[in-house]
Amino acid sequence: MSDERVYINKLANYKNEEVMIKGWVHAHRNQGKMVFLDFRDVTGAVQGIILPGSEAIAIGQSLKPEYVVAVRGKINERPEKQKKEGILNGDIELEVLAIEVLNTVEVLPFQIDDTILVDESLRLQYRYLDLRSQRMQKNIRNRSQLLKFVRDFLYQEGFAEIETPLMSAPTPEGSRSFVVPSRVWPGSFFSLPQSPQQYKQLLMVAGFEKYFQFAKCMRDEDPRGDRQPEFTQLDLEMSFVSEEEIMALNEKLLIELVQKNYPEKKIQQIPFPRMSYQEAMEKYGNDRPDIREDKNDPNLLAFLWVTDFPMFEKVDADNVDEASEWTYTHNPFSRPRDEYMKDFMDKKNIGEILTTQYDITLNGFEIGGGSLRNHKSDALKNTFEIMGYDESRIESNFGHMLKALEFGAPPHGGIAWGFDRLLMVLENEANIREVIPFAKTSEGKDVMMSAPCDISEKQKQELKISILKDEVKDKS
Repeated sequence: MSDERVYINKLANYKNEEVMIKGWVHAHRNQGKMVFLDFRDVTGAVQGIILPGSEAIAIGQSLKPEYVVAVRGKINERPEKQKKEGILNGDIELEVLAIEVLNTVEVLPFQIDDTILVDESLRLQYRYLDLRSQRMQKNIRNRSQLLKFVRDFLYQEGFAEIETPLMSAPTPEGSRSFVVPSRVWPGSFFSLPQSPQQYKQLLMVAGFEKYFQFAKCMRDEDPRGDRQPEFTQLDLEMSFVSEEEIMALNEKLLIELVQKNYPEKKIQQIPFPRMSYQEAMEKYGNDRPDIREDKNDPNLLAFLWVTDFPMFEKVDADNVDEASEWTYTHNPFSRPRDEYMKDFMDKKNIGEILTTQYDITLNGFEIGGGSLRNHKSDALKNTFEIMGYDESRIESNFGHMLKALEFGAPPHGGIAWGFDRLLMVLENEANIREVIPFAKTSEGKDVMMSAPCDISEKQKQELKISILKDEVKDKS
């Protein structure tokens, strides 16, 4: 027998031969003079049996679930009556000849088999154990599979995958930003990106024409059960493109993604139906309606495009940061529809101007959104003027964008998917934490790493920062 490891999903190729497997004890049953063990590795599971008189019997009886082991044994065909059709290795078993314990296990905080009913904070505290469960393994492996599928699709469509910075300048984009103090430049701060919006538009100015990335986005929002302070976004941008072309590409990608990775799922309507923002609000009271014909069918997927959004909305009475009564509904870089461009540039009928924004929804969840962009400097500046920004504020926050658009910026537009939320719906999970490997709690805490946390006084001194004691929040 070779000492080379054989993966469990390949054991059927070694009938009547000795093999070496490595992995975890999944289950353990002492039955008189025999011991039955289930072993698992990254590829699957197999039943093992230690026969009476075997040299491995003593160590086999001492094993516990989740011990890490190397096992030498012989692959035997099961008796006909004991074969289990339709499951991996249902027709074979491993006759255990020798066991080496590679590591033991402490008392488990919960059983690994199915952790769905375990308290979520406990699961997140021991996430490395929670991720061993079959359901979580499936979710995270499917996540990896979809990442590859989307990448392959977009490469075939001529896109370039380009990474953008995670540390940049703070700009107002709707949510609070996480800030990073600079040690080298005391009193100055970087901002973590809420999205790669400005960088991807600058890549269009740079002439790349078709860009994508799976971007990490960070938003310092108040805790909500369906949000994470950091999440993954599929980010796309294209030059010389129309709304229809962007929507057609994304529709094609989503259809192929479902059909090739979730063949049990049924898309309710192809092409995806469309609905204006006004119609959605009038009929459903929200802009992400669930239009499934049978909401009890876990395999029914009802995609919907929502279009014709207002470009501006009235500022909330409690929002004292804005300088005028208007703010943007999507992001300040969106372009108005052609028929509203004159009113937009003349700053007339502001509340009636519709934008080129389009959202893609699925079963009542917004999974993506985008628009065509203002690719001319004067048009983008006009947006900020409508919002009441003065010259100084416009130059301070967006001068770099306005300058870039003066150097031959092509017409462009794009979209971003909430990748975690899309995967949540496809996997029939209740929240996005079930499809993120190391998720934060609904309060935005990492209970496994005990973050956020205090830093040393030395680090504070290096960063030239001090903490107001009455602002310190109890993190317990």
